[in-house]
Amino acid sequence: MNDILSRIPVDALRVFETAARLLSFTRAAEALGMSQAAVSWRIRDLEQRLDRPLFVRGVRQVSLTPEGERLATASIEAMTLLRRAVADVVEADQGVLAITTLQTLATQWLATRLGSFQLDNPDLAVRVDTSPTLSMLGADGLDVALRFGSGQWAGLESRFLMPAVFTPLCTPAMRDRLDLKIPADLKRAHLVGEPREWAAWFAAAEVSPADTAPPPRLTADNQAMEVAAALGDQGVALGSPILYARELERGLLVRPFDQTVALAEGYWICYPPARRLTPKIARFRDWLLDTARADPAVVEGARLAGREVGEVGS
Repeated sequence: MNDILSRIPVDALRVFETAARLLSFTRAAEALGMSQAAVSWRIRDLEQRLDRPLFVRGVRQVSLTPEGERLATASIEAMTLLRRAVADVVEADQGVLAITTLQTLATQWLATRLGSFQLDNPDLAVRVDTSPTLSMLGADGLDVALRFGSGQWAGLESRFLMPAVFTPLCTPAMRDRLDLKIPADLKRAHLVGEPREWAAWFAAAEVSPADTAPPPRLTADNQAMEVAAALGDQGVALGSPILYARELERGLLVRPFDQTVALAEGYWICYPPARRLTPKIARFRDWLLDTARADPAVVEGARLAGREVGEVGS
């Protein structure tokens, strides 16, 4: 059996419902942002498709025919239910901000600051996902991503958040035990981290290959685990002085040397271009970038990397 609605444009029913509810083509036109002539044409087209009149047209007013009254009752009820459903969906979406990010960035920097965003935005609940899976955003219910890379991802707009910088980190006890005075003293250390990053740091510190330590014996897929080893007094790890600023301030970790290296990549906030003005995304983006600009460690790292917080990825 064919669906009778398949031969009737949904827009025509919407125009009819508005005109029937207001009993005025003029007021319906104003409500719908259409001309009165367009409303009249839509109604006339619907009447022709149904092969019966729906309105009695007077000189200054219109009224419903019996058939029009039956259709009006059903269409007004249906449109009311539809409006409520759409409003519920929109409000539910606007009431939750879903963020996907990297574990270390989430635990070491974002989590300690999110409270201020929630205080400023009590109408928004925040959900943070630290899955390593690269989300395309939107299809999986996620709104924004904090990503590490070059700032170029197909189908996404990105703004620079902070640089990826690293320097040796260890406990005060480890520094004293190894008597770390110059970078070459690290040849006595148990190094933790990626070999290529250690090689880059030693080169920046002008340490000859002959004076460097053996290759690291521990590497992990995230910085948090590597620095956790250093916090456990298990060696010297390469870590971000931005992400571990609290531990440095509290004396749990120290920087035996000032030399810091910035990677070409960095951390970015990303979202679909079509959603850049979505209120919850815009509010979070603006808050996040302002928070980064107010962080002295981020500012210093950005200066070292030759970057500016908030710059658009290209």
